[in-house]
Amino acid sequence: MANYQPAPEGKDPLLWEIAQKRASFKTHAVTYVIMNTFFWAVWFFTANRHERNLDVFTWNHFPWPVWPMIGWGIGLAFHFAGAYIFPRSNSVESEYEKLKNQQKK
Repeated sequence: MANYQPAPEGKDPLLWEIAQKRASFKTHAVTYVIMNTFFWAVWFFTANRHERNLDVFTWNHFPWPVWPMIGWGIGLAFHFAGAYIFPRSNSVESEYEKLKNQQKK
């Protein structure tokens, strides 16, 4: 889990945390695109001409950039979920509020 900076004076701490998660996701997504473009370029330019003319999806000639793309893509999907779908699910503040409400009962 990333360490986010506390909200500056006058800013809503919850909105600040969500904004930081979303900005972090956007940086992660750009890095994913750049690196995977690089991986595909390396694969394309290092495959010899004879191999490129063969069926690309045979086991011996399967494009290896698919594997980091899938693995990293799963991590990126979780990062997206944490930033946009469940932005407060791991928030200390929300857990504190739950405990405080339970204590009142």
